[in-house]
Amino acid sequence: MLSTLGAVMDTAPFPATSVGYRALWEWASQLGAVHRAGVEGSGSYGAALSRYLLARRVEVFEVSRPDRSVRRRRGKSDPVDAQEAARAVLSGRARSQAKAGDGPVQCARLFKLARDSAVKARTQAINQLKAVLVTADPELREQLAGLKTPALVRTCAQFEDRESGDGETAAVEQATRIALCLLAQRIDQLTGQIRGLERRLTALMERHFPQLLTRVGIGPDSAATLLITMGDNPERLCSEASFAALRGVSPVEYSSGPQRHHRLNRGGERRANAALYRIVQTRLRCDARTRNYYERRIAEGKTRREIIRCLKTLGRPRSVQSGPVWHRAPRSGLSTPNKMI
Repeated sequence: MLSTLGAVMDTAPFPATSVGYRALWEWASQLGAVHRAGVEGSGSYGAALSRYLLARRVEVFEVSRPDRSVRRRRGKSDPVDAQEAARAVLSGRARSQAKAGDGPVQCARLFKLARDSAVKARTQAINQLKAVLVTADPELREQLAGLKTPALVRTCAQFEDRESGDGETAAVEQATRIALCLLAQRIDQLTGQIRGLERRLTALMERHFPQLLTRVGIGPDSAATLLITMGDNPERLCSEASFAALRGVSPVEYSSGPQRHHRLNRGGERRANAALYRIVQTRLRCDARTRNYYERRIAEGKTRREIIRCLKTLGRPRSVQSGPVWHRAPRSGLSTPNKMI
């Protein structure tokens, strides 16, 4: 606990439990009014503590681990790390506010996490099924040749555990059929989970953010990705430029002397950046206004890659509740912003 002048008022440990959070709050309240707090790992191990503090009107900031030079000078301990976290908030080095994680966006994050995991597992199972077929007997391989993946999975899922004849060849054939059957059934089970999670995610988006889905090129998956990047408390993003930087579409200056240059931002949330790319590609195919913008920029001598970068920079939802309004993020030192698309 630091005062507004940076003096250490007290230091104490507390367990990461509900009882420990209450004890922490009582201890801090006795020392004075708590306005801001720094939490390391506010999206993982510190998520529960962040929600507890946000519920008590405390401004919570995400704090990075202490600098290595500081650790070399002062060593490593929990009190030292806690003081460095508090000083990062007090000095303004920690400026990223923690996500609330207590609303529909958190629900979307959990649904999407489970869906993405199931998609990855299903892809792995499909690859394993096809790898088993490569080493299968020619008779079985020819029986399944030419089948598309859905038909192949359905056929393999119907294989029965038949009695094998004598000899090692018959035993290997039976083991192959059993492996194909189990892999196909696993794929069917994962497909059912994926479809169920997609229905839940779509219903969640339609209930809480219907305006976002009315935009051309934005589906439930892309909408959820952008909202997860923003969080349940979008007010933590103070400007359009901050949201552009969070998505990795803001230009970064790298000037020297009289030379003024900008480069692409390689940071930011890459999944949100990929979602914007998918949205832009869809709008280029289906949206007339985006096509007109594309043709105008082509006539000005811009390349397709440059136009896609501009379109990705144009999009920002002004308000989650009122629906998205697409604007161009401020670009200091660059050309005059284009009109809305």
